Amino acid sequence: MPVESLFPRLEPLLPSVQKPIQYVGGELNSQVKDWDGTDVRWALMYPDAYEVGLPNQGVQILYEILNEREGVLAERTYSVWPDMEAVMREHGIPQFTVDAHRPVAAFDVFGVSFSTELGYTNLLTALDLAGIPLDAADRTGEHPIVVAGGHAAFNPEPIADFVDAAVLGDGEEIALAITEVVREWKGEGSPGGRDELLMRLAASGGVYVPRFYDVTYLPDGRIQRVAPNRPGVPWRVEKHTVMDLDQWPYPKKPLVPLAETVHERFSVEIFRGCTRGCRFCQAGMITRPVRERSITTIGDMVEQGLKESGFQEVGLLSLSSADHSEIGDVAKGLADRYEGTNTSLSLPSTRVDAFNITLANEFSRGGRRSGLTFAPEGGSERMRKVINKMVTEDDLIRTVTTAYENGWRQVKLYFMCGLPTEEDEDVLAIAGMAKRVIQAGREATGRKDIRCTVSIGGFVPKPHTPFQWAAQCDHETVDRRLKALKDELRGDKEYGRAIGLRYHDGQPSIVEGLLSRGDRRVGKVIRAVWEDGGRFDGWSEHFSYERWTACAEKAFAGEPVDLDWYTVRERDEVEVLPWDHLDAGLDREWLWQDWQDAVDETEVEDCRWTPCYDCGVCPTMGTEIQIGPTGRKLLPLSVV
Repeated sequence: MPVESLFPRLEPLLPSVQKPIQYVGGELNSQVKDWDGTDVRWALMYPDAYEVGLPNQGVQILYEILNEREGVLAERTYSVWPDMEAVMREHGIPQFTVDAHRPVAAFDVFGVSFSTELGYTNLLTALDLAGIPLDAADRTGEHPIVVAGGHAAFNPEPIADFVDAAVLGDGEEIALAITEVVREWKGEGSPGGRDELLMRLAASGGVYVPRFYDVTYLPDGRIQRVAPNRPGVPWRVEKHTVMDLDQWPYPKKPLVPLAETVHERFSVEIFRGCTRGCRFCQAGMITRPVRERSITTIGDMVEQGLKESGFQEVGLLSLSSADHSEIGDVAKGLADRYEGTNTSLSLPSTRVDAFNITLANEFSRGGRRSGLTFAPEGGSERMRKVINKMVTEDDLIRTVTTAYENGWRQVKLYFMCGLPTEEDEDVLAIAGMAKRVIQAGREATGRKDIRCTVSIGGFVPKPHTPFQWAAQCDHETVDRRLKALKDELRGDKEYGRAIGLRYHDGQPSIVEGLLSRGDRRVGKVIRAVWEDGGRFDGWSEHFSYERWTACAEKAFAGEPVDLDWYTVRERDEVEVLPWDHLDAGLDREWLWQDWQDAVDETEVEDCRWTPCYDCGVCPTMGTEIQIGPTGRKLLPLSVV
């Protein structure tokens, strides 16, 4: 039976809400397929507002891959703002997709991509508006299978009550595999109901189904063990790794937003994975090994993406884009190809030791010379050894001096506060570094219009990193250190006005810490916060620390755990961590040793250019580092 569009009921209500265009759909390259002509139907969600969610690469890639398949349909849905939520509840309009405005509950699979844990409450809003029971245990064969993915799904335990399944790692291949399992099960007449479908997914070893695992606890609150509760379910669930990125050149037809979004550009992921070994960086650890796209595939993707979208900026994305083995040839080839057009190239923040002026000049050849962004992360030399960010202050000064000499006037520096073993002087050292940057710029150019912006985020220990055992710094200490840094910069008459300071206070980081390293007991807190009105916790204007602490206190009453237990407590080596049964490929002993090396301020090299140091990913996952150079060149097109 066809599923009717909700748009006739929705359209008259749109003038009453903010930014109604975000709910309309019909973007360039969006797709609406015939419902009855397909047998597996996905609703894909990025659990944040349209302006944040639409540019998300992960959702765009899956949307395109699924819709390319015969008999498969995929549509998108995003979090609705509180004003829209109120209107939908008043008029009985369920959570809908923006493509054909079909109710989310009518789909077979509801796939949610989490890049941050602060999107968990938005999942509950979407489920409730859709009419899908919040607790997975209460769902029947009438409801879609709710599948979590994305970086924040590498520890899905805090939302284990609310999702039916979770997938770790790259989504391209496993999304199609899940589709085939659902197709086969439906084709057989849905035998055994929902439980049978989940069992088929779990038995494959590539999908984690929380309900098939029991967690037992020790009297002191620590986990005793996590074990399968039925035969045929694997003890450990492994992440998925796409090894040949050239075979998956997506998105081919990027979505062009109707409303303003956070990124107005066509993005090409030039490689996946990172082996720099920054100990705080979950993304770098969980996406190993490094797999590069070839220079020719990058050129083809840029050409097609611009043709299909009309975007005027191309972002070459990865965790450390200047580390691509052919980045110089990529930059020159693209700059040659698009010189004289209105197309500009951009690189996200660059490692100080990977930056060179030739590269920077290629990227600014189109006339756009915006600020340069570098991420030293730690203010002092000692801190950078702890976090394995092998960059000296002299390296940074040399780099920014070269940039200022070549016409740049603005530099942005990114740091973290609250890192393991950090002391007050490590944070105050940021001020000294920023002043040296201004001084170097003034000396290099003889000008006074040199600017430096210091941006600081609160550190959150993440699963599957060497810092997964570390105590998180309490928010009072973070805020005190940031205030001291602010006073130090503002009080300097010579340099203070040339240095901008942006920072986040410590409270949201504590909540993120609870969610990132929590276990299933944290689900009660998430639900209580949501019931109390918690929405859009990643947005400072909607976030309430008081709400989270009050709900945590209530939810953990009578338990041997509390908010501090999950955040500011250091773990020891033998403690069972909530995600130990979920395999990111990293050897646990190696992670522990790297944590000890951090405390000892010992640095580790990048295994791309040095011998393997046994992190475990390649042998465990049957993968290998894939880098160039390929020796090929990116030839300019004859007609642009």
